[in-house]
Amino acid sequence: MQNKKVVIILVVALLAIFFVSGYVYNNMQKQKELEKVQNNNTSLVRPHSYIDGKKDAKVELVEFLDPACGTCALFHPYVKEIKKQNGDDIKIVYRYAPFHEGSDKVVKLLEAAKEQGKFNELLELLFVTQKYWVKHHVVQYDIVEKIAEKSGLIDMVVAKEFVKNPKLDEIIKQDLADAKALGANKTPSFFVNSKPLEDFGLEQLIELINSEL
Repeated sequence: MQNKKVVIILVVALLAIFFVSGYVYNNMQKQKELEKVQNNNTSLVRPHSYIDGKKDAKVELVEFLDPACGTCALFHPYVKEIKKQNGDDIKIVYRYAPFHEGSDKVVKLLEAAKEQGKFNELLELLFVTQKYWVKHHVVQYDIVEKIAEKSGLIDMVVAKEFVKNPKLDEIIKQDLADAKALGANKTPSFFVNSKPLEDFGLEQLIELINSEL
């Protein structure tokens, strides 16, 4: 009977050590992620980054996105709603992480739209129509061009020339390098006032934003 009690106590003690170790390890990992972002703080926003909102907003929400990413398309209306609800207290910084095949071409078109003052409008259109131009995770860029042309949002003659600019390759290269440095290896990846969204989800994103507000 005494031996049984000893075994139970040992098992309980081992379980306690296991859970405490797991808790400490998770906290250490989170601290490492935070330190990684803080050490690469300049990687969050670049001069070429598109910013929706006031520069002096209380909350800076940085999103690394891929226009061909289904989850990015699903999240986009909620991100826009968060911006709408918080007004001048929040600004959104859009960064590129074109992981899908052919997505870099769509990024270049978005840059052409930005040049014409229509970045938000084209991004929203592309997300709404995404199912038509992404097939088996590969971008059908000819369809993207047709959608943009038919929408009349941007001057496609000007845009087709603009996307040939080699500086756009440098923008994509820089954003991908920054994403890697920050540990943003999937899309969308969010950072709120330099803090990474560690547990992905809409509820968690809203919580993190509210804690900064």
